[in-house]
Amino acid sequence: MEILADAGYAQTGGRVVTPPHRKFKKNAPAWYEERHEQQRKAHSSRRIRVEHGIAHLKNWRALARHLGRREHMSDIVQAVAGLLSHQQTTTLSRGLGT
Repeated sequence: MEILADAGYAQTGGRVVTPPHRKFKKNAPAWYEERHEQQRKAHSSRRIRVEHGIAHLKNWRALARHLGRREHMSDIVQAVAGLLSHQQTTTLSRGLGT
């Protein structure tokens, strides 16, 4: 399994893919800057859907400040996902005039 992580993630093992690290801090060749930027954008574009999903879930207080037991977290995530799905369906159907 491949896990896409952001630059702040410290690799601890497994197949974790982080954005490319800069090899040149100063006086990098022009081709390197261009390639580094392309690799960074490619990594970011693969992660964007997950990041948006996480951000959307964090808007819910139960997830932003979860103080309960970890074993109940999956139930909370499923409940919030169901509420979001219902909310989006309702909003979409109202927008279509039905």
